[in-house]
Amino acid sequence: MLDWSDTPYWLAFGLLGNAVFFSRFLVQWLASEWAQESVVPVAFWYLSLVGSLILLIYAIHIENLVFTLAFLPNGFVYLRNLSLIRNKRAREAATAD
Repeated sequence: MLDWSDTPYWLAFGLLGNAVFFSRFLVQWLASEWAQESVVPVAFWYLSLVGSLILLIYAIHIENLVFTLAFLPNGFVYLRNLSLIRNKRAREAATAD
């Protein structure tokens, strides 16, 4: 059964997290369609990070251990991917000079 007993603000916050997290799939799909091949744009990782953080905060708020553990490690993976992208771009910029 769905639990709607939380305050409207917290429910809106949790729904916002779901919307941001879901939007990353739309961004990835549209980028892949545009490129006519499977690609993962940088925006995917930022949306993943923000959506996951919002959902982690909400999971902690509702005191759900499973939900909390599902989103707790995600930020490290997303930050690492963003770091790898930044490092690659820096290397490419250095070789272009």
